[in-house]
Amino acid sequence: MTFQPRELFPDRSARDLFGAEIRRHREKADMSLRRLSEVLNYSKSHLARIEAAESLPYDDLPAKLDACFGADGLFARLYALAKNEPFPGKYRRMIELESQAVIIEQYMGATMPGLLQTPDTAECWLRCGRPHAPDAEIEAMVKARIDRQSLLDRPKPPRCWFILEEAVMRRPVGGLEVMHRQLAALIERGTQPHVTLQVLPFRAGEHAETGGSLTLFTVPNGVLVAYDESSQSGTIIEDQETVARRRENYDLLRAMALSPRDSEAMIRAVMKDWTPCQPPRA
Repeated sequence: MTFQPRELFPDRSARDLFGAEIRRHREKADMSLRRLSEVLNYSKSHLARIEAAESLPYDDLPAKLDACFGADGLFARLYALAKNEPFPGKYRRMIELESQAVIIEQYMGATMPGLLQTPDTAECWLRCGRPHAPDAEIEAMVKARIDRQSLLDRPKPPRCWFILEEAVMRRPVGGLEVMHRQLAALIERGTQPHVTLQVLPFRAGEHAETGGSLTLFTVPNGVLVAYDESSQSGTIIEDQETVARRRENYDLLRAMALSPRDSEAMIRAVMKDWTPCQPPRA
């Protein structure tokens, strides 16, 4: 099968424009990605993700590109704009909805919500998805994810409701200490008056959203938008008939889940299973 490079939209995004200019200059010079990576002494896989606007470059790459192609500072200027867009285009609309929403309702069947993750948990999940990515790239992605959480601490934060499958707390992500700190952070976040946490226990049985994830955003004009996310992609749903069905699914999950008080008790009980062992006294 012939490789088809990702379509870029340089008129919509500075990240896409940066990637499109790399591709244009590279093809004009009749260079493959492999050859360019050798010339720049840069990871080919990371360079491919940058050209596809899926990752941001390190600070030294723009100068290397300008020198390689004789671009007279073009890539340095584009990078100054692109680095203000920490998320790939496929997630940007979701991030905009999240930042604007007055109500955020989320169900997660397998992973901790990004808005509730500790830095250690975020790093574990991001490294799992990009096992060969350089440390600096992972660090930038962790920072971008954690920075999203600032909306929960705004003077007028959105009303947030999180429903977590019991599996989210039982899956050993990062080991004992990481899980213990994550659940402690979860309890602390749940004490905020605008945040409600519920656990959906295994004994609740089957339901329409089993194993997936669902987020409902209520934006300032009162319109409800749904967001479906998998491990590799996300889909924004705006058709109001479809959104109404997802709204009903979420309401049923809320009814099936433990009360906030019982949910906190369950989280505290599970925390005991993740308590790091103390070394024996001499």
